[in-house]
Amino acid sequence: MRAIWKGALTFGLVNVPVKVYSATEDHDVSLHQVHAADGGRIRYQRICELDGEVVPYQEIDRAYDDGERTVILTKSDFASLPSERSREIDVVEFVPSEQVDLLTLDKAYYLEPDSASPKAYVLLRKTLEQTDRTAIVRFSLRQKTRLAALRVRGEVLVLQTLLWADEVRDAAFPSLDESVRISAKELELSASLVESFSSDFDPSAFTDEYQQELRTLIDAKLEQGDALDTSATFGTHEESDAGAEVIDLMDALRASVERSRAARKNDASSESDPSATKSVKKSASA
Repeated sequence: MRAIWKGALTFGLVNVPVKVYSATEDHDVSLHQVHAADGGRIRYQRICELDGEVVPYQEIDRAYDDGERTVILTKSDFASLPSERSREIDVVEFVPSEQVDLLTLDKAYYLEPDSASPKAYVLLRKTLEQTDRTAIVRFSLRQKTRLAALRVRGEVLVLQTLLWADEVRDAAFPSLDESVRISAKELELSASLVESFSSDFDPSAFTDEYQQELRTLIDAKLEQGDALDTSATFGTHEESDAGAEVIDLMDALRASVERSRAARKNDASSESDPSATKSVKKSASA
């Protein structure tokens, strides 16, 4: 990984020099646009409306237009802003971790200690762990003032930017204003369904099926060209009724609980009897 920013975490008189790294990356297959008629690559150009010339990126500035006047802001103008020059991540407050709304969490970054001794870094990490607190911090990055949550992930401090309060929309749906009566039996069956799906979350157990299928499609087209029969590659598509409206909620809950329990029972018997799994695979391949 390559550090994208260097600065210091500050709280009180304590200063913790750190390097900042992007904690996530996109795993999507990289695609570009082409002309459907001849396969020619589609490229975008930045063209000046006044002279019609293509403008290199390094010659582009930004502007604000209030409807009557236009103000051009140069790269030097942005660099002159006090917050942009700051290389500090200031701790504003320490809050109970459960008070940080998951809806507001945005981009995540890893922080690495950037000093001869990581003692201050480790001290802050252990303090957050022991107090079950999250540090709310403020800093500037890429011409924006950011609010972020500083928390612990394993042995590392993670900085996760937060959306500002006015960036989160209120959800006001008229359909939820109506009084809805939930019976005790419905709630009991719903809780049973939740219990039947209960498990410890393991992110590595899940894969991006769409990206896997897309890679399979690309490999098949590279091998067979446009003559590819997608039904032979992926099978025929069957319409799902998963989105159909549930007419009888109680019947749907009961059926869902029974199906989930049966599936869990089959999985458990397969794990306890490897030969059963083999026989299933053989019958499937046959």
